[in-house]
Amino acid sequence: MNKLQSKPHGAIKFTLYIVIGLGLTALMSALSISFGAADLRIATVWEAIFRFDPALRDHQIIQTLRLPRTVADLVVGCSLAVCGAIMQGTTRNPLADSGLMGITSGAAFAIALCLAFLPGYTYGQMMLFACLGAALATGMTYFIASLGKRGMTPQRLVLAGLSISMLFGALCQYLAINYDLGRALAFWTAGSTAGAKWGELLLVSPLFVGGVLLALALSPSVTLLSLGEDVAGGLGVRSGLIKGLSTLIVLVLTGLAVVIVGPVGFVGLITPHMVRYMVGVDYRYIIPACAVYGALLTVSADLAGRLVNRPFETPIGIIFSMIGVPYFLFLARRQRREFG
Repeated sequence: MNKLQSKPHGAIKFTLYIVIGLGLTALMSALSISFGAADLRIATVWEAIFRFDPALRDHQIIQTLRLPRTVADLVVGCSLAVCGAIMQGTTRNPLADSGLMGITSGAAFAIALCLAFLPGYTYGQMMLFACLGAALATGMTYFIASLGKRGMTPQRLVLAGLSISMLFGALCQYLAINYDLGRALAFWTAGSTAGAKWGELLLVSPLFVGGVLLALALSPSVTLLSLGEDVAGGLGVRSGLIKGLSTLIVLVLTGLAVVIVGPVGFVGLITPHMVRYMVGVDYRYIIPACAVYGALLTVSADLAGRLVNRPFETPIGIIFSMIGVPYFLFLARRQRREFG
């Protein structure tokens, strides 16, 4: 706790960053609703929101395409960033991310199975498959990382996660080739919220809200775990219970994010590191700040993907990969001494 006490980050500073983040998120959300492939007047956009006329095609575009897409961006960004913060805190691994740990790929593989063998699937079934796939990938990653005399280390965990990601990525390609899923999987696996619908968002909303609230409730314990299990145990933290609940949060939030947008990586890696520069190392501040800034990054990336090459779109998965791969290499370089 001395480290936390020596560098206090007061509630005023935290509140300031949250207000700034919420303001920027609101601005980018408004721009996301206002701009896209279809060239609509700003006045028409806001008329569609406040005086919706179902007979007008432009109003339909806003209400059925852009609004749910923007909400999906916010939900996915918030979910993945919170997952990244929890994973980095509980594992004390600065490289932890649901994409790098194989969890996202496991959920994507399970959904590919759903597309191949359950053609009449419901959205609830797809959600269940995604969570089961995420759980399978998590179990495999932790099992592989724990093999050997040194046991599980942060670096072994990342290497095991990357191996599992490649395995499930190859299996997805196998299903796509053998069951003619090429078109169904191609744009989805690139990561896009273009097909988001209100009904689907309403279905996942209880899981999303519950997962984020539980993450906020666990944030004080995650802070103590980030200092080491010995310190946390000495202060009365039940490490096994906290890690179990944290894993459940990651599985659920990653599963719903993959169902909505596909396997998008690096949101959970980049956001917590960015937030730490602003609010410090206390996860009571990091997790809520990640929720806000993860949503901001995702809606901004989706807007950029729609505008950079209009009328064509660049999926957000590709945009985050372009940003995330160099950042991952930078972090790995900083950690290179520990890879011995």
